[in-house]
Amino acid sequence: MLERYIKEEGEFKYVEKGVGTPLIILHGIMGGLSNFDEVINYFSKDFRVLMPELPIYTFPLLKTSVKGFAKYLHDFFDYKKIDRAILLGNSLGGHVALYFTNKNPDKVLAMILTGSSGLYEKSMGDSYPKRKNYDYIKRKAQEVFHNPKVATKDLVDEVFEVVNNRMKVIRTLSLAKSAIRHNMAKDLPHIHVPTCLIWGRDDKVTPPEVAEDFKKLLPDADLYWIDKCGHAPMMEHPQKFIEIMDKWLIRRGFKKPQ
Repeated sequence: MLERYIKEEGEFKYVEKGVGTPLIILHGIMGGLSNFDEVINYFSKDFRVLMPELPIYTFPLLKTSVKGFAKYLHDFFDYKKIDRAILLGNSLGGHVALYFTNKNPDKVLAMILTGSSGLYEKSMGDSYPKRKNYDYIKRKAQEVFHNPKVATKDLVDEVFEVVNNRMKVIRTLSLAKSAIRHNMAKDLPHIHVPTCLIWGRDDKVTPPEVAEDFKKLLPDADLYWIDKCGHAPMMEHPQKFIEIMDKWLIRRGFKKPQ
């Protein structure tokens, strides 16, 4: 577990492990620091891995947006004295990575995007019509994955708590609207950073055609598929995800071959 690598300093709570080129991980709306445990443990052997916890439930409501979190990421770069980094983002985190890179191309060496929003995403349950029904929320959480067993009781409990907390629901819906508002289709052709797209073939939130659109619109992108996999490949198939990402980083010259 990564508890001993979690730091809380000022406005930032983050994981930091390893030395070398900075690799910054950005999680999704329902994703916490633990979603990337295996990825962090593996890549911290070769990179300085950092994962800030996005302030989804603590930021001022007006700043709870893709743009607001991109600014937060910029502040994190400054705080940690990082000049350039590789960004890895899932879902909302991928969208933040794209927005940040579009505004700060000189700060980003490469991007790895998995189940990223930015073009289209189907929100989990929209307005949560049965939010007090635990089994309904459990089913909705399971739909994020190809294998429903990946939605552990702890994860379902966390989602259930969020959807039954009025302020958290307001923030979640505010972020969903922000994601729609900040559609990146017109910006993607101007983002020339090398990009690795790793997608689940059974992703129901950002379906496979979304990945194909990212591939078409980004000038320098490679697309890889993981079969029997939903919206969070790094959780559902961590070893396959690591293998694809590792080979891509080596092929693109960001990591030395073993």
